[in-house]
Amino acid sequence: MSGAVTRATLRAMTHLPPPAEELRLLDAELRRLDARRAQLLTRRAWLVAALQPTGQPSRPWAHPRTPSAVPPRPETAPPSVQNVLLVLGGVLLTLAAAVFTLVSWGHMGITGRALVLGAVTLAALAVPVLLLRRGLRSTAESVAGLGLALTVLDAYALHEAALAGTDGTGYAAAATAALAVLWAAYGLLPAAAALRLPLPAALAAAQFPLLLGALAAGAGPSLVAAALLVTAGLDTVAALRLTGTRVRITAVAGAYGTGGSGVLVAGWLSLTAGGPGAAARAGALLLLAAGIALAAAWRLPGTAHSLGLAIASGLLTVAALGGAARAVVPSQWAVPAHLVLGIGLLTALRAARLPEAVRHGFVRASAVVQALALLWTLPLLALVVLGPAGWLGRVWSGAPSDARAAVTADAPWPPDAGTVPLVLLMVAAVLALPVRAERWRSRARLGALGLLWATALVLPAILVVPYGAGTAVLFVLTAATLYTGRTTVPEARITALVLALVTAVDLTLVALASQGATLIALSLLTALLAAFSWRTGLTVFTAPAALVYAAALAAAAGAAADWPPARTALLVLAVPAAAALLAARMAEPRAVVAVELTALATGLLAVGLAVTDPPLLALVLALCGVIAAGIALRADRRPVAYAATALFVLAAWVRLAAWDVSTPEAYTLPVTVPALLVGFLRRRRDPRTTSWTAYGAGLTAILLPGLIAAWGDPHWTRPLLLGTAALLVTLLGARHHLQAPLVLGGSVLALVTLHELAPYVVQVTGALPRWAPPALAGLLLLALGATYEQRIQDVRRVRDVLGRMG
Repeated sequence: MSGAVTRATLRAMTHLPPPAEELRLLDAELRRLDARRAQLLTRRAWLVAALQPTGQPSRPWAHPRTPSAVPPRPETAPPSVQNVLLVLGGVLLTLAAAVFTLVSWGHMGITGRALVLGAVTLAALAVPVLLLRRGLRSTAESVAGLGLALTVLDAYALHEAALAGTDGTGYAAAATAALAVLWAAYGLLPAAAALRLPLPAALAAAQFPLLLGALAAGAGPSLVAAALLVTAGLDTVAALRLTGTRVRITAVAGAYGTGGSGVLVAGWLSLTAGGPGAAARAGALLLLAAGIALAAAWRLPGTAHSLGLAIASGLLTVAALGGAARAVVPSQWAVPAHLVLGIGLLTALRAARLPEAVRHGFVRASAVVQALALLWTLPLLALVVLGPAGWLGRVWSGAPSDARAAVTADAPWPPDAGTVPLVLLMVAAVLALPVRAERWRSRARLGALGLLWATALVLPAILVVPYGAGTAVLFVLTAATLYTGRTTVPEARITALVLALVTAVDLTLVALASQGATLIALSLLTALLAAFSWRTGLTVFTAPAALVYAAALAAAAGAAADWPPARTALLVLAVPAAAALLAARMAEPRAVVAVELTALATGLLAVGLAVTDPPLLALVLALCGVIAAGIALRADRRPVAYAATALFVLAAWVRLAAWDVSTPEAYTLPVTVPALLVGFLRRRRDPRTTSWTAYGAGLTAILLPGLIAAWGDPHWTRPLLLGTAALLVTLLGARHHLQAPLVLGGSVLALVTLHELAPYVVQVTGALPRWAPPALAGLLLLALGATYEQRIQDVRRVRDVLGRMG
């Protein structure tokens, strides 16, 4: 740097303005550049227009392309349009040929007919070869389709012209076979090998020869099913051997279509078989279908079809062998026979030579068979569980003769139900023994537990044991499931508890048939549930259940003693009292809440029973208040004291109503005195409590009903007493500087005074001249207007005085 540059010059060169000033300068410079750019673009556009000759199209570089000038995107691609046009053209030509064959055929002789159709067909089949050589593949496909359609019309024309006397179905079978061979040969020609239509069309035509041939021969359903299944087998071979994608898709579709139709026919034959021979024939057809599915699954390992084909193969095998067995065994053993065959599919797990997909498919097929067998048992299970509810309309009408009559309650017994326990035990054994996977083991054991419970539940009704023995089995089953619920596994515990409670409810409903059985069952269940509530993990469930059954026992005992419902309510009240004592000794919070909610429910039940007898209802409410007060003694249940107070007040009101007391003060004093006492104690403990919080509710409860009664009372006693009480309350509020007593007492005193003076005011108003009231009102308004500011100050002073009060 030159030495001539001084320090002052350097400071001036390196000086930067403040950020706000620099931002302002930048914005101004950008605006200047934008304005200059707009001027240049305008000048450029004028120059382009001046240099362009008139009538010449604008050059691409002359005008920049804007987004609005971009050409629209075509909605269809050229190949798609070409395909649509070719297909439409082929369809129209085919329709024209069909119309010509069907309508205009009779106007030509035999020679003309043959020449026209033959020439057109040969041309339609030859033209695609020429088009392929020129690379016009889509056009060749369209013309080839026309040629194939013309061969169908040739076959129809041949039948109408020369073979009209032959059987139509038989001729259709031969024609479809010939067309299939012809189309396949045409598609396999080297010159036409590039065409994609002939081979799939040949496979589609090959679906009909066997079926139509069987129908033409007058074959029965068995041969028709066999023809369909053989066609499905051939389609399967084609799908496995051929390589073309379209050909394989056509073969797979044909295999599923004909195979499914054949299976439906064979299944219908198996279900309607009238003897072992017919069942064996239907079983053979189902086995043929199972073999086709198994072969396809074996040859297609790892594909999406292999697992489904393996499942279908297993199910068809069970249906085939089970249908044959159903024809020779009694009807009640049909489901167990199918179940045995389904369980036998599980042996595929030990066959190492089978592909993995086949083994998994057989296992799932076995699961489907077992699920269907369990579905067959549901009607009986539903009857055993829900049937005893019929005794609700016939309580204590007499003990039935046996367990079956106890659970049905005149409902019909399902047919062929004798083997239901065997089916349940077989599935339970499968779930308990073979399952070794850690993921499914616990779920399988839970399922086995549920099936064993179901077996024990239905067994007394199936064996038609005596009524007493059946109820004893239900009680033992309840105890056993409760004992199982002591496990530490959460899923097993919940399952066992649900089963135990369902069994207990079922036992209760069954016992309703007899008075003695009801009392014994309720007593035993109460004791059982109470025992399992002691030092077990089931307390949160069993303790409330025990209290519910205790309440039911109390109600049943009262009904057995012919007590009225109101008197029985006193027995029921023992349950919430016991629940309050039990909740105080429990440590688990969830169990405490559950027990207290049960106590609330049973207390409401007692109140509902006593509602028809007011004196007993008052007693029940008072006892409920005592129980609530006992609960409120616990440190964490202090708010229950409000409920206890409300119950005591309600008890007093009900008792007063029973005595026909109509004086409102008799109802309000039991509320006012405790409320004022509680407010006094609270304000004494916490002087910051306002008088409205401490005394507002109590004073309102006594003064407001009395004021309403006084305004409707024609006598002078009530207004005098109410005014005296209001004056006393007002003086106490003024003496102790309490806002609530002062405002409430003063307001009530003013209203009582207004009520008492109203008749005299009316008399005086009537005695005055008519001009006097307006004149007095005018004088009053003048006085208020003249002293308005003073009155405003007085009001503010009163407001401040009241605000300083407690």
